[in-house]
Amino acid sequence: MKRMLALALALAAVLTLAGCGGGKTASEAETSDLAYVQDKGYLTVGVTDYPPMDYQDANGNWIGFDADLARAFAKRLGVDAVFVEINWDRKHQDLQDKTIDMVWNGMTLNDTVAQQMAVSVPYCRNAQVVVVPTYMVSACRTEDDLKNLNFVVEEGSAGAEALGDIGIVHTTIGSQSEALARVAEGSFDACVLDQIMALATTGADTDHPNLSMAMELAPGRAEELVTGFRMDSDLVDVFNQFWTEACADGTVDATAEAYSMTDFVLKP
Repeated sequence: MKRMLALALALAAVLTLAGCGGGKTASEAETSDLAYVQDKGYLTVGVTDYPPMDYQDANGNWIGFDADLARAFAKRLGVDAVFVEINWDRKHQDLQDKTIDMVWNGMTLNDTVAQQMAVSVPYCRNAQVVVVPTYMVSACRTEDDLKNLNFVVEEGSAGAEALGDIGIVHTTIGSQSEALARVAEGSFDACVLDQIMALATTGADTDHPNLSMAMELAPGRAEELVTGFRMDSDLVDVFNQFWTEACADGTVDATAEAYSMTDFVLKP
C-alpha cells in the first residue's frame, strides 16, 4: 500500500513539472487568452482585404494601418502575428472556434458586435459612403435617389446594416473589396464602403479611378472602429494598455501618417 502511494505521489510530481515546463500551466492556458497566445507563440489576427487597413503587398505579406499595428501588438506580447483572411459574417464563430484570436480589420462597433465579442476601446472613427461610377455621382444625392440602384455590399457589414435601415434591397457578397470590384466591372450600380476604404481605393491615382464617393449614409452618425476578442478575454485590457502606450510613444502617429489615416485616429 505504501509503495502504491509513493508511486502515485511520484507520478503527480512528474505531471506538475511537465505542466510548468512551458511556463504556463494547462489551467492557465484554458482560462487566459494571453497565456494561450504566449504558450503557442503567435497571435492569429482575423482580417479581410481592406486597404488601407489590411491588404497584401506584391509578395503576399499583409500590410496596412491595422496589420502593422497588429504586429506591434503581438511583439508587445512576445509573440509573432499571423494573419488569416476570414469570412466577415463568420468572425464571431472564428473567434469561438479559436481559428483566430482577435479581429483587427476596421470593425464598426454596433449592438451585434458588442453582444458577440469583447471589444477594445475605439481606435478610429469612420462613416458609410455610397460608391458609384463617377458619371452617376450627380444623380445620387439623396436616399430617394438610391432606391432604384442595384446595390452590392459585404455580408454582415455596417454598410449592409445602413442600407437595411433605409429599406434598400441589396445583394451581399464576401468582402468590401469584392463589392467594389463588382461595381467596377459593371455588374452592379453601387456599393457601400467604409469611408476609410473608399478614400484609399476610388478616384484619381487609385486602382479605381472611374469610381467615386457619391454621398454619406446617415451623415453625422458617430461610427467607431474597435478590435474584437473572445468574450471575457483578458487580451482586451492588454490591448487597451498597448493602445494608450502606442499613442503616447508615437507608434500610432507614425503608422497613421504612412497610410494617410491621421484624420481618423481616436486617442485616449
